[in-house]
Amino acid sequence: MRRSVAALALGALMTAGLAGCGMPEGVDGELTDDWGAIAAPASFVPSAGVCYSTDFAPVALRTLSTPVDCAQDHRTETAFVGTFTGETAAADKPPARDAGGAQAAFAECDKQSATYLGADWRLGRLALGLALPSDKAWAGGARWYRCDVTERSNVEENGTTVVRKGSAKDGLKAEDAPLRLGCYTMDVQSTLEITKMAAADCTKEHNGEFVGVWQAPANTKYPQVTDVAAWQTFYNNCRQRIADYVKVPKDDDLAARSGVAPVLANEADWKTGDRGARCYIWLQDLKISKTLRAAGPNALPVTD
Repeated sequence: MRRSVAALALGALMTAGLAGCGMPEGVDGELTDDWGAIAAPASFVPSAGVCYSTDFAPVALRTLSTPVDCAQDHRTETAFVGTFTGETAAADKPPARDAGGAQAAFAECDKQSATYLGADWRLGRLALGLALPSDKAWAGGARWYRCDVTERSNVEENGTTVVRKGSAKDGLKAEDAPLRLGCYTMDVQSTLEITKMAAADCTKEHNGEFVGVWQAPANTKYPQVTDVAAWQTFYNNCRQRIADYVKVPKDDDLAARSGVAPVLANEADWKTGDRGARCYIWLQDLKISKTLRAAGPNALPVTD
């Protein structure tokens, strides 16, 4: 009862004070009409250079995107964050993966990640993913896209995500960087189908080596397994990478110097814009214990 009386007394005192005193200059007694407009809530925008403990996801949910220190265990790292504009931004939902807006975003991811990593991500045991806002976040105004990098146990056999410590920034800058692709032991069937590509020390016995990337033109169709003619385009262009890497002539004898193995993205990623083929030398009847980088014609002789 005491508490109720005290509250009433305080209320009466406040009322009397307001009623009995003249209003200060510039005050009109209205408490609700002089506040500034309340700003609309700003939608979340991720940042580059941030690491996450979760695996890459094509839809980046904020609830599953809690940043962690890149020095600690993590699975994903954002190399770049871009913004959709124009018709794509004006749409009522995020672009489809094979639509022009997503393809343009992936092309920018390709470019910006090379700056972040120090070289084309395909030169290393890395995958690059385009992460988009959810439909709900898009409806709330989100127009960003994330370019996420993950380290893979291998990039030739659908390897798993590596839990790493330390940022991947500049991780491909040096030609001998640990993330860079190198030499391989290849198991090949009599049908010339590769059944295994295991990374190998270039100073140990091996029969394969990564030589570079051929970027297919935008109108290049994804080659189906049985489409020999389509694959021939990849063989021919990867042989050009072999010639550049080993320093051998680009002549009619080039195909007789070694086998060649192109490794492509899956078809869904291809449609999004990942059209870079990783190119590998395959030595059919030979094993060596050194790199073929700049080794010259004598290291890769013409065979019958």
